[in-house]
Amino acid sequence: MAFSGSFHTFSALTASPSQPNLSSKLATPPYFSVATLGRRPIYPRQGCMVLVRASIDAKPTVLVAEKLGEAGIALLKDFANIDCSYNLTPEELCTKISLCDGLIVRSGTKVTREVFESSAGRLKVVGRAGVGIDNVDLAAATEHGCLVVNAPTANTVAAAEHGIALLTAMARNIAQADASVKAGKWQRSKYVGVSLVGKTLAVMGFGKVGSEVARRAKGLGMHVIAYDPYAPADRARAIGVDLVGFDEAIAAADFISLHMPLTPATAKILNDQTFTKMKKGVRIVNVARGGVIDEEALVRALDAGIVAQAALDVFTEEPPSKDSKLVQHERVTVTPHLGASTMEAQEGVAIEIAEAVVGALRGELAATAVNAPMVPAEVLSELKPFVVLAEKLGRLAVQLVGGGSGVKTVKVTYASGRAPDDLDTRLLRAMITKGLIEPISDVFVNLVNADFTAKQRGLIITEERVILHGSPERPLESIQVHIADVESRFTSAISEAGEIRVEGRIKDGIPHLTKVGPFEVDVSLEGSIILCRQVDQPGMIGSVGSILGEENVNVSFMTVSRIAPTKQAVMTIGVDDQPSKEALKRIGDIPAIEEFVFLKL
Repeated sequence: MAFSGSFHTFSALTASPSQPNLSSKLATPPYFSVATLGRRPIYPRQGCMVLVRASIDAKPTVLVAEKLGEAGIALLKDFANIDCSYNLTPEELCTKISLCDGLIVRSGTKVTREVFESSAGRLKVVGRAGVGIDNVDLAAATEHGCLVVNAPTANTVAAAEHGIALLTAMARNIAQADASVKAGKWQRSKYVGVSLVGKTLAVMGFGKVGSEVARRAKGLGMHVIAYDPYAPADRARAIGVDLVGFDEAIAAADFISLHMPLTPATAKILNDQTFTKMKKGVRIVNVARGGVIDEEALVRALDAGIVAQAALDVFTEEPPSKDSKLVQHERVTVTPHLGASTMEAQEGVAIEIAEAVVGALRGELAATAVNAPMVPAEVLSELKPFVVLAEKLGRLAVQLVGGGSGVKTVKVTYASGRAPDDLDTRLLRAMITKGLIEPISDVFVNLVNADFTAKQRGLIITEERVILHGSPERPLESIQVHIADVESRFTSAISEAGEIRVEGRIKDGIPHLTKVGPFEVDVSLEGSIILCRQVDQPGMIGSVGSILGEENVNVSFMTVSRIAPTKQAVMTIGVDDQPSKEALKRIGDIPAIEEFVFLKL
């Protein structure tokens, strides 16, 4: 085995003028050409994407299916023929789309698989005027070679201002007092509020909106702390904010402002259990996503006095039912999802999405792309199992991170018998990035936006090659993911170098975990995994297996890797379902179990 002498850092990519034009092989209109990825890498200036080039032979047509600000319309008209047709039925949209090269929607239009199929390959870009893309079928868009872009930045200030507006209105009972006066009452003593100066605000999610809320709260004299596993500590310190762990944040807060995306990891993250960890009399603001709060649990916490007040702009179901106990609660202030509803924000969104759509049709880079570009079938076929392995290693590694410091530096090591210029690792790096970021974010990470997304979060990903002396027929032998300068929820995952390390290989076409820290393992990366460090003694497999069996949790595999007989060992258990908290607690209470962690893949 020989180690390559180069250590590569990827934060931006550069263009290659020698990439051939493959448009003659694609069924596209005559004024379009599409550059796809070949065996060797191409390197655009800032990221990777499907390149769609328009010639001067004809103007493309862009369908604007929902109202867009005039500034955005004007920008579009300079480049394309514009069809502004609002309130289209699904059938009307499918009929029109076959004549369009671009489509712009807000949240009210569903861009389904049928829409992409009806376009017959002509639709090249869909622009979502806003952040969320729940109404666009991303898988269908990718299958049909259509780029999807959104406008994630223009709403930032508007959402932050609305969060502060709700914070202050809640603290001083503005909405309730207004309703009281208009009802002919004068109840000054009833609506005594609380001051913000000197109070602790926990900002849960320190992204664009969260950090802007923090700046404004500091200006109001509040002490601000934040929870975000990916926020760079130096960026937080620059505005006087302390990054802390989740439990510490909710326990210390007088006010909590939510700015988390809605993901499986954050769904109902504020629930009966987390409410019990908060100060009695805490006040909660949510201008993020409704589903991050268990709304029934919030009502119980309000009635019990744990939560003094709540101010909500978003709900699990929108609009909420008229008889919603939460909406009707006397100590809850509500608005109808107005976070982005300012004239300035609406114009900003219009300009941002228009620029993204025009740029995509011109063949320029789309930093806000949210789906994958086209990749040649032969490359995808060869890398397919490694793509799955890469994402799962990223997901596994990030779940091993503990503490509140966040992930800043990740190293990926590829062991391969191929020459460096004959192995394009961009897709693998993108999938590792996807695995690292998506579990705690609402960003869709892929080959298009992986490097941009990592850079935005202060995440530095480096790549290293280990050149093997062997057959180059197999593209890779193994992939290792190293995360440095973090604490671990499972200390046995710390390698000799003091970093979290996981390694995986492909065996019989299936991704396997082959190393955790210094321990050799052999685990199929399917379902979910329980890792246990234990004293190596008889009966351990039976003890853990019995607990899972009693919970009706099916065990798909169980392996043990030990240092030496009767010493320490790591037991790896594959399960088809997530065990209950009680079952996991019983496993942890086994005297010989020194530590354990449940990892959802």
